[in-house]
Amino acid sequence: MRALGEDVSEMLDYVPGYFKVTRHVRPKLACGRCSKVVQVAAPSRPIARGMAGAGLLAQVVVSKYADHTPLYRQASIYRRAGIELDRATLASWVREAGRLLEPLADAIGQYVLQAQKIHTDDTPVPVLDPGRGKTRTARLWTYVRDDRPAGNQAPPAVWYQYSPDRKGERPRAHLEGYCGILQADAYSGYSALYRDGQIIEAACWAHARRKYYDLFDLDRSPIAEEALLRIRALYAIERDIRGQMPAVRQSVRLTRAMPLLISLKVWLERTLLQVSVKSGIAKAIKYSLTHWQALTRYCEDGRIEVDNNTAERSIRPLVLGRRNYLFAGSDGGGESAAIIYSLIGTARLNDVEPFAYLRAVFERIADHPINRVDELLPWRLMPVEQATQLAA
Repeated sequence: MRALGEDVSEMLDYVPGYFKVTRHVRPKLACGRCSKVVQVAAPSRPIARGMAGAGLLAQVVVSKYADHTPLYRQASIYRRAGIELDRATLASWVREAGRLLEPLADAIGQYVLQAQKIHTDDTPVPVLDPGRGKTRTARLWTYVRDDRPAGNQAPPAVWYQYSPDRKGERPRAHLEGYCGILQADAYSGYSALYRDGQIIEAACWAHARRKYYDLFDLDRSPIAEEALLRIRALYAIERDIRGQMPAVRQSVRLTRAMPLLISLKVWLERTLLQVSVKSGIAKAIKYSLTHWQALTRYCEDGRIEVDNNTAERSIRPLVLGRRNYLFAGSDGGGESAAIIYSLIGTARLNDVEPFAYLRAVFERIADHPINRVDELLPWRLMPVEQATQLAA
């Protein structure tokens, strides 16, 4: 028989993840002369005296906060693999993971607050209220640093903060000492932040647009449709300048977007006089005109985005998680969630796989000097981790 070539076919299969026990044997040695006993130190563990290795701890955390798998469901999955890990054990590991990662989340917060512009938003979080036998509504706040759309290649980061309520004092505490641009919705709790001029307000055209979209979706309002078409023209300009430097963006916006905005304002003011003051379209128009200065500030500063979708994207994982595990067990659980979401969210923004990143962190953090915690940030640790793996 002579070879005529070959055909190659491929089939995708799946091998389930598995557990392994890592056993460390440390012999005790005694000196023959002085009888002194010596023994190598035990390797450190992510959780002191805990049985969870770095990979298992990362798996539990990522499954809950990245894949939105509740702990009771994880316990069931692990049981099918022959491992009994009850929900209480998993919950204690999540708490310890939050404690371990807190210095890193703080470092992310400090990095975010060094930005010239921050995007912010918040979302409700149900929290168990043991004394009343039901849940109360707390909040998770997001603060995002991401200037890549304006040509700045500094690593992006997202910092989440938990609070038991939505009082305006919460964002004021989170942003204490910050000086720069804050891109946000029109929540009244932010108003005090802008009074001394240290923080400059930038509003969100997506919020303004949504009010017209809802009206158009409801009854095909021709006025709402006209507003949507005019706003669409503003977004078309943004697509052309995405990734350009701030000076370029500012120049293009002043030349192309500002005339459209001037025309839009004239049309809104004229239309407002022609509709019922109590109508939905009047409310939508009043929103746009009330926040006009903040809505048009993006034309004056190329660092600012046309909308706050950067922050809204960072809220979506929280909403998915809330749908799956319904509520936080306590304020402490909410704080742990904010810490872990900060690490996972920042890893994702930097195209770093969350499990690989957190496993690498848990392998190091117990022995890592606290004054060098910045070395464990996603954009710093993972290049080192990948280089180490290649060298091996």
